[in-house]
Amino acid sequence: MCRYFDIKDRVYDITKKYPETIDVFVANGFNKFADEDMRKSMGKIISLEMVLKSKKLDIKTFTQKLIEVIEQNRKSIDETLISQTEIQEADIRIDGILPCPVRVPLMEAFNKWMKEEGSKLDLIVDYELKSASGGVDWIKKDIEKAKSEEDLSDIFISAGFDLFFDDKLMGKYKSKGIFEDMMDFDRLNEDFDTEYMSLIDPNREYSIIGAVPAVFLVNIEELKGREMPRSWEDIFKREFENSVSLPIGDFDLFNAILLNIYKRYGEEGIIKLRKSMLKGMHPSEMVKSHRAVERPAITIMPYFFTKMIKKDGPMIAVWPQDGAIISPIFLLSKRSKKDKLKPFVELFSSKEVGEILSHNGKFPSTNPEVDNMIPKGQRYMWLGWDYIQENDIGRLIKRCEKIFHNSI
Repeated sequence: MCRYFDIKDRVYDITKKYPETIDVFVANGFNKFADEDMRKSMGKIISLEMVLKSKKLDIKTFTQKLIEVIEQNRKSIDETLISQTEIQEADIRIDGILPCPVRVPLMEAFNKWMKEEGSKLDLIVDYELKSASGGVDWIKKDIEKAKSEEDLSDIFISAGFDLFFDDKLMGKYKSKGIFEDMMDFDRLNEDFDTEYMSLIDPNREYSIIGAVPAVFLVNIEELKGREMPRSWEDIFKREFENSVSLPIGDFDLFNAILLNIYKRYGEEGIIKLRKSMLKGMHPSEMVKSHRAVERPAITIMPYFFTKMIKKDGPMIAVWPQDGAIISPIFLLSKRSKKDKLKPFVELFSSKEVGEILSHNGKFPSTNPEVDNMIPKGQRYMWLGWDYIQENDIGRLIKRCEKIFHNSI
């Protein structure tokens, strides 16, 4: 027994008392614990010891990981209790949302770099890099309260469009040109620099370090004579009405899906997408949807969760022929602090971080040196910089949501 928990304690009790441990479970293969309902239903009846034995994981090693993340979080909390005057004296402030499956290894890499390289910079760094499961409301509130560039953090990291392009949030600062793409790549990873798309911002203001792709998971037992869906347009077919599970709870990815469908198919596409929906499910539920009473024939989910598919089961992952819709992982850096921020941008866009994103989380990296291990010929569907520049993305997201929810 350690000072924080006992191996006989229920998983739910541990994660409720120490929410930061959820990322450790997810990063080590317990993907279902990313969902609160699953933690309540399953975590209340199974102990830490039982769940580790089920995966044949070393109890001592795993509990040490839990202890480290708990103590790291306690240290972070203690550091945030310093006076506002001291916080304002920080040379650099970094705020970010990290994908749950890779937050732990990313934080380990960041903390190691801070000790070995960051300490040589002679800078006071105030940072908050939270799990995506906690949402982005805390960042939104800080942006809304900001009255000028000086009130904003110096680096932001997050997936999704609404936070960084909504004219009521970061969009109003983007129009003032305060951000600069400081990545030193002439060309991005070949997966994202093709004849049909490029994730390099032509204005060199926003950086993209990776992406969250949306793919199909098809239950072949539920097709019942219907042809295997191969494209986004296929799921709009009448025979798939009330047959598709959508990741409504994953706001960043769902917004990316709505925007891309609207761009290519207009309001009719959004209405057809709504008609296809059987229910909205968390990805950790989707991979087990073949056990549900109401079973969707198709689930749309982040590529990461296909790692949970049983090889001998009825679920088959399908990469859409017209492209996996992507929710980009953006990195915003202030132009005015380029000299101080450059080393941090180089870290977040590095091969090491790229491989954590790609290999640990199946979030393909834009670093050209990373092998994303995506089969050749697989396409991505990207909203496009021209479309982003020509539209108020925040307002467009709200419009798409309204069309979707009113088309019942």
